[in-house]
Amino acid sequence: MSPLLLGLSGQVVLKMIWFAYNRARCLIEWLWRITRGFFLCCFTRVFTPIARYVLSAIGWREEHGSRNEPEVNDENKPQTTGSQDDRVEEPVGQWEAGRLTAGFDRKAEEREEEDAEEEEDEFDQEEYQVDPSDELYCGYDSTWETGEDQSSTHRRGRRPGASRHYKFSRFENASRDMQNYRHDYPSQIRRQPWNQNMSSDDKPNLGFYLGNNPSLPDGLYIHNFHNDWKGEYNTLECVHTFIQWLFPLQEPGMNHEASTLTKEEIKEFLKSSTAKENLLKSYELMLDFYGIELCDKETGEVKRASNWRQRFSNLNNHTHNNLRITRILKCLGTLGYPHYQAPLVHFFLEETLVHGELPNVKESVLNFFVFSVLDKKQRRKLIKFAYLNYDAKDEFVWCPRKIQILWSEPHRGVHGRKDGFEHYPDQKQYQI
Repeated sequence: MSPLLLGLSGQVVLKMIWFAYNRARCLIEWLWRITRGFFLCCFTRVFTPIARYVLSAIGWREEHGSRNEPEVNDENKPQTTGSQDDRVEEPVGQWEAGRLTAGFDRKAEEREEEDAEEEEDEFDQEEYQVDPSDELYCGYDSTWETGEDQSSTHRRGRRPGASRHYKFSRFENASRDMQNYRHDYPSQIRRQPWNQNMSSDDKPNLGFYLGNNPSLPDGLYIHNFHNDWKGEYNTLECVHTFIQWLFPLQEPGMNHEASTLTKEEIKEFLKSSTAKENLLKSYELMLDFYGIELCDKETGEVKRASNWRQRFSNLNNHTHNNLRITRILKCLGTLGYPHYQAPLVHFFLEETLVHGELPNVKESVLNFFVFSVLDKKQRRKLIKFAYLNYDAKDEFVWCPRKIQILWSEPHRGVHGRKDGFEHYPDQKQYQI
């Protein structure tokens, strides 16, 4: 065979190989796009129980190193000043429109108002001032700081007694993250855009919520999620790239193609009725996924949905959803719905502590959900409700020991009930 024919044959073979490679690559990419959710779901179901067992065996907190929440470390450790912790103080009567319901007679209403006045003043009394030497004092939690000690700079001081409580250690780790959030990320360093071609003036999260740009890498617009994903429980469970777009935060998640929320985006988001309405739809989408229904858009009151048993089972068996709910609560507080936080947290407290549901969610409720509530008064009420309904009170580590002793006194209860929210007329009762 002549050299010319050999050369031509070689070129033809090379082109055929190149063509076959390109076709195979396209086929592989297409197959990966349509099956990655399935593989991720299988991987999660196989390895999550193993990882949970190993992490619990070494005493590591379940939320550490998650896909959806950042690892808390010394780089983002906040300075605990407490001065900004009341940045969302609901005015008296915030919940007034929803508190009067049929069936209340005037005498019962007057009694509730009297109890409420006493309760409103309770947490401001001198006996609620906590000394840092308290066995269960957490230096990263400013929930019990008062006007007199708001300038405290105490951060971490492990008491000998607290070292015996592994639950306290986990709570202390969680408190750093939640305090950083509630204080609006005082030590946060603004990150550069993940895409170097993206200008610093771009607002990807706001644009997504206004329907102007799709999420990445899924390529879906906000209306696609709201119209096509509701009730698609397998998709919502197995796909892990959407949660950072639906509920953006000023802290990074594991989807590196999603951007952290900026101060400029927050300001414009709060002024946009379209963005806020879409956020409400996203919230309802995820509530439905968890078997919960929003029954009052004014107050944020929630209740069990009709399919709650099946959805609770899924939630209890897939604990990465605890991280998602923490993200949702933080986002609600940042983007215009802080009054929605307490009703959802109270719902989970009642489900876990009163009704005995969702045992694998209970510690996340106490470590993270409660302390995401920006309103300090509501947060204190939630903690009191948790303590009054917690069975093993000697193992309760989420507030100082001094306060637990106060709540254990017989006269602290109301009408013999363990309902920490019955006292407050500004807080509508949450249906279960």
